[in-house]
Amino acid sequence: MSGFSLSWLNLREAADMRARDKSLRDKAQQWLGIGSLAGSISPHDAIIVDLGAGTGSTLRALSAPGSQQLVWRLVDNDGDLLDEALRRHGRDYRIEDYQNDLAVIAELPLGGARLVTASALFDLLSAVLVDTLVARLKVQCKTWPIGLYAALNYDGTTNWNPQHPYDAAVLDAFNTDQRRDKGTGPALGPDSGSYLTMTLQQAGFTVHSAHSPWQLGPAEADMMEELINGMSSAVGEGHGLDAEQLQQWRDFRLAHVTTGTCTVGHVDVLALP
Repeated sequence: MSGFSLSWLNLREAADMRARDKSLRDKAQQWLGIGSLAGSISPHDAIIVDLGAGTGSTLRALSAPGSQQLVWRLVDNDGDLLDEALRRHGRDYRIEDYQNDLAVIAELPLGGARLVTASALFDLLSAVLVDTLVARLKVQCKTWPIGLYAALNYDGTTNWNPQHPYDAAVLDAFNTDQRRDKGTGPALGPDSGSYLTMTLQQAGFTVHSAHSPWQLGPAEADMMEELINGMSSAVGEGHGLDAEQLQQWRDFRLAHVTTGTCTVGHVDVLALP
């Protein structure tokens, strides 16, 4: 379950790459035995299970010397996105693709994995689903060390420049919409990073977290336009703003995509045994 279209994934890729916290990415690579901080683990022994893999953005983000020797298990409910990931990387990486329903935790192919990864996924999931996944990771740690690297979890903050009188109301309504059921129960939305951190700590993992905000400007005008339209559509589903107010906000925001800026907050989480 990536939950996103190919066009949106392509549009946000560069912003995602810049936003990822570099220290946590380096720690994740070290845990896998790749990159400049690689330790004693042989990458030949390392399996990564990427949940909601989409076109392989996490694979690209973790790419480093030795990463082609890893086994990448890409898991998504969208077969077309998995086909695109294989088209892009199937010749250069050892990839196993799984078209799975992420809501069925027991059927996820986690066996033997050293690291489970996800990008922009956990804010779509319910607390119950996160609890179930973390419980499975805890059990697996008893026989095989496994970590979790979850990047780009939306944290509920969005700041625009120039400002508009309805910014706060739109954001409040958008965050309410982010918590609606996305297919696995009420979504964690803006609480995903903090809830994931708490749950993993309670399960005995050592958890590192860091902010990873999108920093968008005129060069990302197309992405900001999609973000504005997406927020307008979500807010338009009965969250308090009337149609005229929402249209005023949308028109103002679209008029400034080539001159304004936007910061959207995210949190990266890395949990190791």
